[in-house]
Amino acid sequence: MKKGFSLIELMIVVAIIAFLAVVSVPNFMKFLAKSKRAEAYMNLSAIYAAEKAYWAEHGTYSTDLKAIGWQPEGYRGGGKGENFYYTYGFGSGAEGKNYFTGKLETPSSYLAPAQANKNSFLILAAGDIDGDSQPDILSVDQHNTIKIIQDDLLS
Repeated sequence: MKKGFSLIELMIVVAIIAFLAVVSVPNFMKFLAKSKRAEAYMNLSAIYAAEKAYWAEHGTYSTDLKAIGWQPEGYRGGGKGENFYYTYGFGSGAEGKNYFTGKLETPSSYLAPAQANKNSFLILAAGDIDGDSQPDILSVDQHNTIKIIQDDLLS
């Protein structure tokens, strides 16, 4: 009597493994995208705190993120080499001052609705977290209300 697996048994095992991979990979990718979004929530909360501190001292909000004392942890000039994913800030201005580009390299043009003045601010974060060319866009305002403007996880 020979011991071992037949070719059909091995093919069945390979088919089962392939089926499990097909089922689990999309869920895993969605989990990764959600973890990237958690970074945006954390950074938008930090920007909110920095804007409030700046307002307490100067009586106005600012579009200059560097002036309010905020930049992403370990910022190195923007782009693929960064440790953060989203692009944060305001649509116009200069990299490293009015916006910070993360490793997903989402263009700052998605931040165009962001603004700051004496009484209010709206700051955006944008990142194509699932690679479909449609960015996830979140905002924070002077009331610390964080909203999902465009949900990349639903598309």
